[in-house]
Amino acid sequence: MNVSARNVFKGKISALVNGAVNAEVELSLPGGDRIVAIVTENSVRSLALAVGQEAIAYVKAPWVILLAGEPEVRFSARNQLAGQVSRVRKGAVNSEVAIALPGGSTVHAVVTNEAALELGLKEGVPATALIKASHVVLGVPV
Repeated sequence: MNVSARNVFKGKISALVNGAVNAEVELSLPGGDRIVAIVTENSVRSLALAVGQEAIAYVKAPWVILLAGEPEVRFSARNQLAGQVSRVRKGAVNSEVAIALPGGSTVHAVVTNEAALELGLKEGVPATALIKASHVVLGVPV
């Protein structure tokens, strides 16, 4: 199966907190990195989500917000994934930025060329990817 989401994270559900309307699902990736998703309780039931189950998190690259250097404020985004820029591919308007995480996963973001320049994004620079948990789409193998 092919998908248009640039970020595809395969792992196991390590935590599941049910709520009245939504649930918080934590996915542990093979290298120890973690992704949190907020899904509806209907999705929990229809996907039969449970701790220990394999799942896949999908995140579109334009949904990823990038920070360069050390954050000076705290953010509400549940996923704050710190690593190092491993690649910047400049296009006519936007740049695709890859951030290598300590556990071995890579997060891809699409930002304007102007933002990449202002943030000083280049290979080897520390950077953090912010991803709202509600922007993470979960799937399960069939």
